[in-house]
Amino acid sequence: MKPRLVLAGEWLLAILVRAMYLVMRAMGSRFGPAVGAVVARSIGPLTPTHRIALANLRLAFPERDEAWIAATARESWDNLGRTACEYVHLPSIMAGTTPQALGPRLECDAATEALFLQLHGAGRPVLVFGAHLANWELPAVVSHAIAQNSAILYRTPNNRFIAADITAMREPMMGKLIPAGVAAPIRMAEALDAGVNLGMLIDQRFGRGPMVPFFGHPVAANPFMARLAGRFGAPVYGMRAIRLGQGRFRIALEGPFELPRDAGGRVDVTAATALLNQVIEGWVREYPGQWLWMHRRWR
Repeated sequence: MKPRLVLAGEWLLAILVRAMYLVMRAMGSRFGPAVGAVVARSIGPLTPTHRIALANLRLAFPERDEAWIAATARESWDNLGRTACEYVHLPSIMAGTTPQALGPRLECDAATEALFLQLHGAGRPVLVFGAHLANWELPAVVSHAIAQNSAILYRTPNNRFIAADITAMREPMMGKLIPAGVAAPIRMAEALDAGVNLGMLIDQRFGRGPMVPFFGHPVAANPFMARLAGRFGAPVYGMRAIRLGQGRFRIALEGPFELPRDAGGRVDVTAATALLNQVIEGWVREYPGQWLWMHRRWR
């Protein structure tokens, strides 16, 4: 149990965060994120975390010069600032979205639209992976808005008061929430047993996972998607948001992916995890400034 002084500090921090949310709401769904982008782009490069972003970019793109590396890192800070400030504006970004069509601030191509219709009528659960690209909350919000019966694995903030506030905002927009933790694998399996589609972000370091290549270097990767696919025979799709500017996004869904199997016909967890990380690497290469380079992916 936490000491009272620690709890009091967490409560005060939560009050500050709530006040910031109120300010962001008052600024509007386009101006607020633009302000957040300016702040993050200005302050981020002054922090020790910026060195992590630069080191990661040099590792991933050794052929690029320092000017490109620096510009991409600033773009990543810009995206992070926008994403943080868009959190309270997700309902505005989603306005007009129905099970039949996306709203005016969202778009998708014909292939994604066909896949959405296919999943809607499939009558079986599917697995959907994502990455920390553009606004990484949007794929889950879109899935829920277009009536995909879904559950989302998410990481709970350490501050219990902030966690409660975020959960209260997320649940109406994302459907069933499964907090990461020791009970998460059981709850994910229960969701699939109940016929619920399951989504998760899999692009960050997972210390207990298999080592797979990512930008030509080994990383410890999250194997849950491959393990669940093998256990439940659920097809695996990838979904992402692409930032277009002016507060607009493109939603892209692709799959199902043919997962590698061993001699016995079972899903090869390590090889399948490597395949999904190759897909994410392709996404990042396409829009490198929209990925979260500040995370210690290679360690």
